[in-house]
Amino acid sequence: MNSNDIIKRLPYQEPFLFVDELTNISSEGITGHYRFKKDAYFYTGHFKNNPMTPGVILTECMAQIGLVCFGIYLLKDQLREENQPQIALTSSQIDFFLPVLPGETVTVISEKEVFRFNKLKCNVKLYNENQELVCRGKISGMLTT
Repeated sequence: MNSNDIIKRLPYQEPFLFVDELTNISSEGITGHYRFKKDAYFYTGHFKNNPMTPGVILTECMAQIGLVCFGIYLLKDQLREENQPQIALTSSQIDFFLPVLPGETVTVISEKEVFRFNKLKCNVKLYNENQELVCRGKISGMLTT
């Protein structure tokens, strides 16, 4: 299963799709990227005259790449063309350090902590274009086919 196959199976679409590409995929982790469009709907009201990406959107980006894309890859042997994976977020704990501005590209790196009984728990980090740590934390979810 390659990057395009994984992205096609995501249960999201614009304007709530926060995955542009996946560049490193293994049974131990995943790396992906997303560029926040300058005209994204959430910038309109998030800090007048000084827009920045809301933390909940950064968390969603981390979850889509670090948990959902990774989970789809881990379930690859159980997936068939006609069925979509079912993935539910069960917990997240994220610490934020820097803002992400409109137009910035971020990199998400996720490392598996536990994948057992269809529960996936990952350590996830998000970096800005300058390779500075923007936020990090743990994200968990349940996966089924």
